[in-house]
Amino acid sequence: MADAESQRPDPMTALVAGAAAIARSDDLDGALETLVGAAVAAVGATSAAISLQDPDRPEPELTFTIGLDEADQAALSAAVADAGHPLTAAARDRAEVDAGATLVLPLIVGRGGIEQGLGAIAFSWPSVDGRAGAESAYLRAVADLVAVAVDRARLASTVAERSEWFERLAHTDPLTGLANQRSFARVLELELARAGRQGGEVSVAIFDIDDFALTNETGGREAGDVVLRSVASVLAGAVRLVDTVARFGSDEFILVAPGSAGMTVARRVLDGIAALHDGGGPTISISAGVARFPVDGSDAESVVAAARTALERARSGGRGSVEATPG
Repeated sequence: MADAESQRPDPMTALVAGAAAIARSDDLDGALETLVGAAVAAVGATSAAISLQDPDRPEPELTFTIGLDEADQAALSAAVADAGHPLTAAARDRAEVDAGATLVLPLIVGRGGIEQGLGAIAFSWPSVDGRAGAESAYLRAVADLVAVAVDRARLASTVAERSEWFERLAHTDPLTGLANQRSFARVLELELARAGRQGGEVSVAIFDIDDFALTNETGGREAGDVVLRSVASVLAGAVRLVDTVARFGSDEFILVAPGSAGMTVARRVLDGIAALHDGGGPTISISAGVARFPVDGSDAESVVAAARTALERARSGGRGSVEATPG
């Protein structure tokens, strides 16, 4: 026993290595592997396990282990669902649990003067005698570093999610969920540049909701919003994966369709709008104008203008019609 203890790494050296791993790595699992693995070796433990409480889940979840085979991991994962399990109890009560050959420490961080429990970490030895000499203060320091590492990873995840949300918001129409004019302009320029290089075509279609002003006047803004979302839903379902559809104005939508399939997609959209009434929905119709690059325009502005000219012809022809430019 004395010889085995003499071969253990120095706890302070192990703590320094673990702290460095947490401070300098964005990989939570890798940092925990270094920190907890060194701690297990330093105190002569045979295994360690971390159970975390996810704010979005009611039950604790076993997220990290060292020294356990797959069968033991599966058994422990099922066991932590029991409110009386030491890992679960320590996390819930934010207090140490001394279970003889196992010591469980809560993972706690402070924010805004309030303590927040994240979960718990358990260190296990073959027997109570095997645990003798393990420094509880050292293991508490390890638990604190684990808590910091977990909290840091969660904060980074939250920041990334918010950044993604703001990025999506900057390119999305909030009412319909479709692309906004900014996204449409960028996609159209990219598609025109690609078609120009490859000698291909790009179709642009503008859709206008017939008598939308009357809908707002008679039913109010909420009724208008329902119509806009209904049309947007049909558009999103009718276009191809390579197409981009955006809200283009108060009651207009615009489609960028690589190739010459603009009329085909536009007619599919009009059929989908007509089918809304068949399902008991409101009576909605839209008119559409379609233009093609490079036949009807040599740049974004001229192609959109051509599509609008075609839309005006469709409007003059009656509700629910689609027209293409003469070219």
